[in-house]
Amino acid sequence: MSQNGKEYVIEKVKEMMSAHSCCAEAKAAAQAWLDAIGTDREAEQAKNLIAELEEDLMPIDQLIAFAESEAGAGVFGDKAAEVAEHAKAVKAAGGKYCDCPACAAVEAVLARKEDLL
Repeated sequence: MSQNGKEYVIEKVKEMMSAHSCCAEAKAAAQAWLDAIGTDREAEQAKNLIAELEEDLMPIDQLIAFAESEAGAGVFGDKAAEVAEHAKAVKAAGGKYCDCPACAAVEAVLARKEDLL
């Protein structure tokens, strides 16, 4: 990966980690990769990071279904209907994934995953 490409991915990984919507597993995988940069563990940790992010990225249809479910109401509370409507608007505009700060950063990193390997 070019230095500019690596800096871009590092920036997006840090954005993801600082997002309120980032799960603990993604934060741990991201930190492990950041810690491994420049070492003989970098490629292995990059693979681990990619696998975690691919698992975590929320498809927009899944977000809609979740936000409209009882479980979604338990997570989003009074905002569940608002989240579902927002997700429907994202889908209508052509979005394929949740656009929360964590998912947006994950999508950007995954778009460059070949650069990590």
